Amino acid sequence: MSTPDWQGKRVTVAGLGVSGIPAAKVLHGLGAVVTVVNDGDDERSRTQAAELEAQGITVRLGDGATLPEGTELIVTAPGWQPDKPLFLAAAAAGVEIWGDVELAWRLRGPDAAPWLAVTGTNGKTTTVRMLASILEAAGLRTAAVGNIGVSLLDAVAGDETYDVLAVELSSYQLHWAPSLRAHSAVVLNLAPDHIDWHGSMEAYAADKGRVYEGNTVACVYNVADKATEDLVREADVEEGCRAIGFTLGTPAPSQLGVVEGLLVDRAFVDNRQQQAQELAEVADVNPPAPHNIANALAAAALARAYGVPAAAVRDGLRAFRPDPHRIEKVADVDSVAWIDDSKATNTHAAEASLASYDPIVWIAGGLAKGATFDELVEKSAKRLRGVVLVGADRALIREALARHAPEVPVVDLDRTDTGAMSAAVREAAQLARPGDTVLLAPACASMDMFANYNKRGEAFADAVRALAAERA
Repeated sequence: MSTPDWQGKRVTVAGLGVSGIPAAKVLHGLGAVVTVVNDGDDERSRTQAAELEAQGITVRLGDGATLPEGTELIVTAPGWQPDKPLFLAAAAAGVEIWGDVELAWRLRGPDAAPWLAVTGTNGKTTTVRMLASILEAAGLRTAAVGNIGVSLLDAVAGDETYDVLAVELSSYQLHWAPSLRAHSAVVLNLAPDHIDWHGSMEAYAADKGRVYEGNTVACVYNVADKATEDLVREADVEEGCRAIGFTLGTPAPSQLGVVEGLLVDRAFVDNRQQQAQELAEVADVNPPAPHNIANALAAAALARAYGVPAAAVRDGLRAFRPDPHRIEKVADVDSVAWIDDSKATNTHAAEASLASYDPIVWIAGGLAKGATFDELVEKSAKRLRGVVLVGADRALIREALARHAPEVPVVDLDRTDTGAMSAAVREAAQLARPGDTVLLAPACASMDMFANYNKRGEAFADAVRALAAERA
């Protein structure tokens, strides 16, 4: 892999924002002649453009389609789709396209920290943060980077030095990172998502599978999700790289799993045919929901692949605190638990959340993004005490409930204003009985009613706290 001489190289950066601006600044600092192109021309974009132009970087707003003359390389924000006119023009001109992850990988020095990479449809951020906590407990200099925390470019080009990096990677980022070669990597799970961007489930899976290419120590897969193991089988890895599974059941050799309330390792031990190493207790995982235990096992597998001792896995998991809106308990009100999993923005995530509680009053709905809900409702029907629906595409869930859970009471709130969440909480309180869980796991995106899933979760938590105050 050759590293370009950046001095005078004409580079076009596609997109402003969290990846484009750092990329433009780093490339400019290396001596490249940088032009930033951006589809938008709003007030925020103009403010960002003014900052870059003050440093001598050319910015072209309102025109992200035309290839600037003389472009030798494009560095794109991960969300820009491959069929954009800019990229079609680049392909016709023989111009290479990198993402910000590819740029960061190429800028690594000879003694750069290895990457432990995490991707999957759901659970990436939690797993990466668990992994970073475990690595820190082992006394290693690390950071959670990529789609989370420190930007990869800052981690690679900054003054801070690291022993190892915990890297979250989306399918978008992996699509534009052809030369990435991680120390070890995991695909946590695969479910339909972002199909509009990738064009098909097969293309989406293939981009996820890129994370395994060139792995040197371990390709970690989910035993319960055969598609992830298939990606390992298809990957071209370094000689000696091992396939390591994780499972919520008893692990086979070369797997991590659960035995009698303990997380155990039968992969990174001297005699994996006959021995297992205790890593932690299930109770050390916060919260100990099944899908979160799976995240912890995946993080532990990557850490163990890097040589982290068992005690650091336990200590790191105990120290870990999940981000907000991820199966977060808001309150107990009249012996009913209220859980905020606003981050469950697709059916796969909602299914995992619903599997963690019983019985449930489920608050769901929003933007379906092309999803269907029959399988989700069919699997979860026996757990449902009642359902409260909100959001633009709630009818899709209501129709699935009518087909697969016709006996479950459904409240359909015909409104998409932000105040609908308060109404949803009050309706859920009417349906719930002592011992139940009211679960916000929308299975949909939030942008029909809220700026993002965080705002949706905050509205839910505020409404629950108001209810608790009334009944105190």
